[in-house]
Amino acid sequence: MADRTSSTITIEAAKPEIMAVIADLAAYPDWAGGIREFTVQETGPDGRAARGRLTFDGGPFSDTVGLAYTWDGDDAVHWELVEKGTVVTGLHGSYTLAAAGGAADVTEVTYELAVDVRVPMIGMVRRKGEKRITDSALKGLKRHVEG
Repeated sequence: MADRTSSTITIEAAKPEIMAVIADLAAYPDWAGGIREFTVQETGPDGRAARGRLTFDGGPFSDTVGLAYTWDGDDAVHWELVEKGTVVTGLHGSYTLAAAGGAADVTEVTYELAVDVRVPMIGMVRRKGEKRITDSALKGLKRHVEG
């Protein structure tokens, strides 16, 4: 598996409000750049997605993959690849939420991602792609929640 990339942003909202946006996977194309479509295929007992199918435009390539989700209340969500795409052969990611400075209405959100692809990529191109994905995920989430 590729090295994990990680980034954190502070959002002026409580964890449940932010996690509600994160859990609405079908709405990702509205606020997460590069996400073309998301279909929830199976939900868990909490009503959140357990499995889904994601189609994205990742800069130099586009792909559709199947993902499985594990939710930890409003504290975290983890996902992993369960159906390889044409290009993507491995994927693990997460959002982790923590109260910032003890304030209930300010949250630090950390996004982590590791992606493996079939085509060889030089480090600079991989890092640029990872930065684009993490920036889109965090900045788009912040704009959507605070807007």
